[in-house]
This record gives sequence, C-alpha cells and structure tokens, in this order.
Amino acid sequence: MRDTAAPAPLLSVAGLQGWYGESHVLHGIDFHVNEGEVVTLLGRNGAGKTSTILAIMGILPRRSGSVRFGGVETVNLQPRQIARLGIAICPEERGIFASLSVEENLMLPPRIQDGGLSVDRIYQLFPNLKERSRSQGTKLSGGEQQMLAIARILRTGSRFLLLDEPTEGLAPVIVQQIGRTIQQLKKEGFTIVLVEQNFRFAASVADRHYVVDQGRVIDMIPNADLDANIDKLHAYLGV
Repeated sequence: MRDTAAPAPLLSVAGLQGWYGESHVLHGIDFHVNEGEVVTLLGRNGAGKTSTILAIMGILPRRSGSVRFGGVETVNLQPRQIARLGIAICPEERGIFASLSVEENLMLPPRIQDGGLSVDRIYQLFPNLKERSRSQGTKLSGGEQQMLAIARILRTGSRFLLLDEPTEGLAPVIVQQIGRTIQQLKKEGFTIVLVEQNFRFAASVADRHYVVDQGRVIDMIPNADLDANIDKLHAYLGV
C-alpha cells in the first residue's frame, strides 16, 4: 500500500526557549515550515520575532528546546554549522560593508553548497544593483542596501532564508520590488521565513502567518483565511 502521509516539515521548532543573559525572551516557541513555503512571523515590537530567527540560526546567546532542520537537530550546533546545512539570515541591520563596492559586498560570503544564484541571475532580480555595482556601500540608498543584503545570501547556495524586517522604512516602490523578488524566489524553490510588522505586505507574499506575542506563538492564520480573521489580527497587532 502506498504511503500517502504528508512529508515532514523542512523546519520544526518545538518548545524553543531563549535568553539574552538573564532576560528570558522566548517562552516555548512552536511552529513549522514546509519546503517551498513563505511563512511570516507577525507581532508587535518586542514580541520575540527577531529573537526567534536568531535562535534558529544559533546566534541567540542561550537557547533550549528543539529546532530540527531537514531532520537534523540543530539546537546545540554553532551558527557556522547551521549555515552549512543551508540556512541563511538577512538581519534587519543589513551589515553592508561601507568601504566595499556593491559587487565586492556581493562576492564576500563564501558558498556553502551548490545551487547558489549566479551574479548575472542576481542582477536580473535586482537591476538596481547592476547599475550600482561599482558604487561603495555608503553611496546606496536604504532600499538598495536591503536589496544587496538579500542578494548577498542568494549566492551562498542556502535555500532556506530568514529575512528580518526587509521592508522596514523603505519607500512603497522598493517594498513592491522586494515583494516581487520574494514571490520569484518561492517559484524557484526557496523556503522563506519572514519577520514582518506590515501584514499587508506579508499577505502579498506568504502562505501562512504565525502570530508571536510575549515570546510565544499564539495563533496561525493561513493566508487564504486572512480576510476572515482581519479583526482578530488587528487586535493582535494593535493596528
């Protein structure tokens, strides 16, 4: 008899606890992400969204619980070991090197596995970067820096992306471009966890939304059910 069971999630987070020193910030985070999905973590400032993806990446100073990626338990691994599994993070602060050109920034991270996008393909996704390829990081607008921060991790071969507030403070036209890029990456088989406060943007790209509050996941809303849950979501987010 053929096994019709659903495939295991690519990422499974269970009972994830996290601390900054003595400050206990994650109180049992539980969620999962299937291969090829775009999933958002929604919530107010300080809810624990960024701490969650830092904990997944092993960057949070102290964590416990379970984070399984591709069947491998990672909660006791170092960030460099987690990266080699195919997970990459694009932090909110972007981390662009001001003294390097766009192309030098782009080439900086090492490839960790096959399957990374070529520079030509990245320039197709982000035409602005091709035009500014010789410009220094300090010469880029905020939107161009965000594009470069995302583009940089696409070269590495990582197929699971953690994007922290990629639209924060950006002009609407740049937000739309980043949205189109995320949609295209999904079509190309990338799996993405998106930390976001702008649920309207999240609704344009995501399959499902996890609501985070006080270090816990308190709800999951499929994107198809977003309209029916809009009042509840407004209450969660304080909109």
